Amino acid sequence: MIPTRSALKKALKKQYITVNDKIASTATYIKGGESICLSFPEEEGPKKKLLLSLNVLFEDEYLAAIHKPAGILVSGNRHKTVANALPRTLQRSPLPDASTPQPVHRLDLATTGILLIGKTSSAIRALNKLFADKKVDKIYYAVTIGEMKEHGTINSKVDGKESLTNYSVERSVGSERFGKLDLVKVQPRTGRRHQIRKHFADIGHPILGDKEYGKAPLILKGKGLYLHAHSLRFEHPFKKEELFLLADLPERFDKIFSQIEF
Repeated sequence: MIPTRSALKKALKKQYITVNDKIASTATYIKGGESICLSFPEEEGPKKKLLLSLNVLFEDEYLAAIHKPAGILVSGNRHKTVANALPRTLQRSPLPDASTPQPVHRLDLATTGILLIGKTSSAIRALNKLFADKKVDKIYYAVTIGEMKEHGTINSKVDGKESLTNYSVERSVGSERFGKLDLVKVQPRTGRRHQIRKHFADIGHPILGDKEYGKAPLILKGKGLYLHAHSLRFEHPFKKEELFLLADLPERFDKIFSQIEF
């Protein structure tokens, strides 16, 4: 099949087409019978390679999970993002539809913990659908300020949308400055932006270190946000086996609640 002139023009902008083993131009005349080769390179990553050490928690040919550090964007316009570091962190999938590794959900800039990555086009679509269909069980841990009920459900709207977060208090310690700090196991049932942070602020128990939603006199500066994406449980979309992936709590949590085991 002879490509159209517009297709030739588009391909030639990146010099991915040859005619009889010679690089073609828009002036190349096709008589018929020529050997035409269209070559499309792998997706280009950032021009400047990013050296960022990421802890890989799980990896196979379809997907991976990494431990996202605090202070790093998952993706965006900046050069220093998790997405830009993934091609140098993960092994390229051997499958035919291998693509540039891509995060399939987001964590806030200040949040640490487990982040799921798709390594093929079909895996990215399948994982996105699992999240959309609420078939991924997510567990977070947070340190909240003030004495809370042992367990509860928060259902205040976030950005005008229905939102639901379940929680249970795992441990409490006294604090001279904050009165009491609770280690809370959090299970968000919806995935609104800043949902967990907004929900705990709504009930008067903001997350320790939350500069955006915390109360001014109780904002802890310089220690980061005490919110951690701990685990994901879901069925592998291709191998059809249950995966339970987790990222251990950061040491700063352990310093407050050193006797807890997870």
